[in-house]
Amino acid sequence: MKKHILALSLIFLVIGAGVLYYLTRPDVARLAEGQDVGREPVFTAPRSQWIPTVSVADAAGWRAGEAPTPAEGLTVTRFAEGLDHPRSMLRLPNGDILVAETNRPPLEGGGITGFFMRYFMDKAGAGVPSANRITLLRDADGDGVAETRSAFITGLSSPYGMALAGDTLYVANTDSIVAFPYEEGQTQITVEGTKMLGLPHAEPNMHWTRGLIASPDGARLFISVGSNSNIGENGLETETNRASIIEYNPKTGENRVYAGGLRNPVGMAWEPATDTLWTVVNERDGLGSDLVPDYLTRVEFGAFYGWPWNYWGGYEDRRVQPGRPEIREYTKRPDYALGNHVAPLGLTFSTGTKLGAPFERGAFVGLHGSWNRVPRAGYKVMFVPFTDEGRAEGKPVDVLTGFLSPDDKGARGRPVDVTVASDGALLVSDDVGNIVWRVAKKP
Repeated sequence: MKKHILALSLIFLVIGAGVLYYLTRPDVARLAEGQDVGREPVFTAPRSQWIPTVSVADAAGWRAGEAPTPAEGLTVTRFAEGLDHPRSMLRLPNGDILVAETNRPPLEGGGITGFFMRYFMDKAGAGVPSANRITLLRDADGDGVAETRSAFITGLSSPYGMALAGDTLYVANTDSIVAFPYEEGQTQITVEGTKMLGLPHAEPNMHWTRGLIASPDGARLFISVGSNSNIGENGLETETNRASIIEYNPKTGENRVYAGGLRNPVGMAWEPATDTLWTVVNERDGLGSDLVPDYLTRVEFGAFYGWPWNYWGGYEDRRVQPGRPEIREYTKRPDYALGNHVAPLGLTFSTGTKLGAPFERGAFVGLHGSWNRVPRAGYKVMFVPFTDEGRAEGKPVDVLTGFLSPDDKGARGRPVDVTVASDGALLVSDDVGNIVWRVAKKP
């Protein structure tokens, strides 16, 4: 009798182990490379999991002499190194580069979810305290290396976006827009900033970055604010003025939601042919490695892009309850898919670049890289071609790759923002390598 009980116990143990493995096994992408990119990406059926796929690349860093791999005809060098988690950048009129050395505010509490968020942030190199600083980089002799570095503004609160309008420099903290007087050529601002507008930042403040861009005439500011959850699970009451781009008039204080339903918009830029605003957006998680594609899109006033109820112009996310099927027909479809879980953060158009063909007309996008996809995706800088009419069209081109280690186990770096230097080179911030890379055309 005891032998039978032991045998049954072993059988149940094996079955239980099998069930546990089945429920927790990582979801592996089934689409071929490139099928999740472009104007017409391929969509699979959602593959929900008891425990979502997690595949975090350990932060490895770059050794001396190592560098990412540039596209054919380009070179890459270190414009500045030894930074502290560099993220967003802004080129000033005199050619100086401002870089936000920043990270999310401390994640307090959060129970088991907060514990795992902190664990995976540490693993990916994102668990370092925020320097809360904007640093100025200057290449006065034009040799492609910033020989001057100064702490431009300190004492900020997880700063990210920056915008210069006239003689005022605006900084987007995670909780507010702050204004500083600016004089060309200065290397430090010591006066206290003026708080202009409060921004939503209630815990857990999941998407803490606040992108910022001024309108071409400098009269308005546009602020990208990500959602406070994946699909509204923290309550839609916590999502007011989130998952949206806010339009703000600094002179009158008036502000409004310019466009909504954008789960986590970050980088923004003005398309030069049409003067329309574009952004890159991080889409939702938990539907498998083949869903949902992050995207690049023009931002239309009053448009709704689907989050949290649907994605890509009408695919319903049935996890969100109660559903809102009546709004599907009013959902704006994005312009261009960048790939599943690639985490786009940086965006700039090719105006002023001197990289040559095929990088003469289009947008550069910094893909920070996946943490929840098998195989990993992103971890590169991509170029999206545009037509003369301002339409994203055609196959993307890799500009800078090789951020993952050769064995694919670690990330030597993770690209964040992209901006054009005054000499026509492309600058790329790397918050794991703590470097700003300079990409230029081969002599």
